[in-house]
Order: sequence, then C-alpha cells, then structure tokens
Amino acid sequence: MNKVLILGGYGAVGREAATALVGHLPGTRVVLAGRDPGRARPVRGTTVMRVDAADPADLARALDGVDAVLMCAELDNPRVARACLERGVHYLDVSATHHVLAGIEDLDDVARKRDAKAVLSVGLVPGVTNLLARYCVERSGARKVRIGALLGAGERHGPAAVAWTLDGLGRLEGSWPMRFPAPYGRRTVHRFPFSDQYTLPQTLGLASAETGLCLDSRLSTALLAAARRPAVARLLGRPKVRDLLLTAMSRVHLGSDGFAVTVRSGSVQASLGGRGQSRATGLVAAMLVARLPAMAPGVGHVDQLVDPVPFLTELAAGRFTLDLGA
Repeated sequence: MNKVLILGGYGAVGREAATALVGHLPGTRVVLAGRDPGRARPVRGTTVMRVDAADPADLARALDGVDAVLMCAELDNPRVARACLERGVHYLDVSATHHVLAGIEDLDDVARKRDAKAVLSVGLVPGVTNLLARYCVERSGARKVRIGALLGAGERHGPAAVAWTLDGLGRLEGSWPMRFPAPYGRRTVHRFPFSDQYTLPQTLGLASAETGLCLDSRLSTALLAAARRPAVARLLGRPKVRDLLLTAMSRVHLGSDGFAVTVRSGSVQASLGGRGQSRATGLVAAMLVARLPAMAPGVGHVDQLVDPVPFLTELAAGRFTLDLGA
C-alpha cells in the first residue's frame, strides 16, 4: 500500500487506526481526513487533509493516488464505498449498523469488475465477535451463537458514537447471562442492534445469532436496561431530553476503559478482553489493511476473509487477552 486515506480520521478510532497503520505498514502514507482539520490531533507519521465526503467532487479529489480507504464514520457509506470501488480503490468500514453494511454488500459486482476489495465488520463489535463466532461454530457444530459485548463506560467517545449508542437503546428485546473473563465474571447482557447478529446467519449459515451489551459499570448497565422500558423509551424520544442525555453521556464517565467480548456456540466459548476498545478496533483495521493483497476481489465480512486463530493471536499480541478454551 502506498497511500491509505482514513475518513473520519479525527475521531478516537481513526487516530488509533492511523497509529497502528504507521507501525504495520512502514513507508505507507497515512492521511487523516475530515471536514474540519482544526479538530485533528497530531498522529506521528501521518498527514491531515480536509475532505467533505458528502461532496462528490471533493471526495473524488481526495481519492487521487489512494490505494485504500478506511471509513471510520457514517457518512452515506454505500455511496462513498461505490465511489472508491468504481476507481479500483479498496474500502474498509468500521460501521456497526446493519443497513449501512447491507448497502455496501450490494456493491460486490462493482468491486469484482474493478479488481477491488471491500472489507466489512472491521473492529471489535462487529469484527472480533465475528471471528470468535466462526471459531466457536466450527468447533461446536452448533447453528446458534450468543455474543456478549462488555464495553468500558469510562472510555471517551465522540458525539456520533454516543448518539449511535443512545439510539440503539431499547430497540431489541431480550437479555441473558454470559460469562466474561476476569475481572468481570458473570454478567447480564441486553440485546443491542450490533450488525454481527444480522450478518453471521448469512456468512456462517447459522439458524440464529444474538448480540447483547453490558457496560463495565453495573450502574451504567442498570441505566441501559431502564431505557428498554416503554415509558423511558418515549421520554428518550423527545429531542430536548435526548440532547441533554447526549451531553451527559459525553461528559460523565462512570467506568473504566476495559472491555471484553465473549461468544458461545453449543459447548464452546471464546473471548477477547483488554483495555481500550477504540485501540482494539484501530488495530483490527490496520491488520486488515495489511492483509488486503492476499484477499480476493469483492465484498466480504471479516469472518469470510481471514482465518480466526492466527488473526486473533496476532491481535492479542497487542496487549489483549485471548481465551479460545471450551
């Protein structure tokens, strides 16, 4: 890779991905792009570019000389992906929104015609969870998976990420217990609309997949569960209440930056944990960019494109803990 463009590169995930890319692909130009370069914090070994991805002409200019685009925001992603793939530029997307990824899946023919590759489910959830699911399913022979994501309530996220989480509260019914690695133990997760549970039945031939969310702070998880109640959901639907809550969630951090993801299929369970979910997502993205030359043209999710065990083992070397035990 000669040049990688990171759209949404000023946020936490974009910066972590840039740092990892500089380390994984020495000599590759890494460009952080967004609409307001004044918001960009320096990342050693990278440059900054102003790009308005909503402007087709501006996007086309930014793609000149680019080998791969890493999308770290939700900005009409299928349109941006099409613009990349039609030029033969590889595309990777960290989005966790199902309809966004479904729109990019429809571009498989475009990618193949241009000998380009689009990688979806890039990150922690989805991403690592997809790979853990494939590992568990291949060893259990079962056709159902349950996924638990325990995320750190103390890690700082941008306004878009906080809004996405708030909008997902209460959309799906269901909760169940899952066992997470130390120091978390047994926790109750609440079903949340992460995209992995929609794509895994297709990519792994499953009968069903369910993904639940909890936070490392039990108090924060209790508030998450309360948002599922109809009266609370109606209250959160009011614009003024939503804006106040967004502000509070952006400023108040009740937990740590620890995380853990666990997948169970039949009698087989596997997990990955550590600190810094944004760093984990950025490292996954960088590892996938490095593997692009070995991938076939077309659109695919991470669990279709890489072997779980070597990939997860390499990821764990970045100061994460991997447990592939039964």
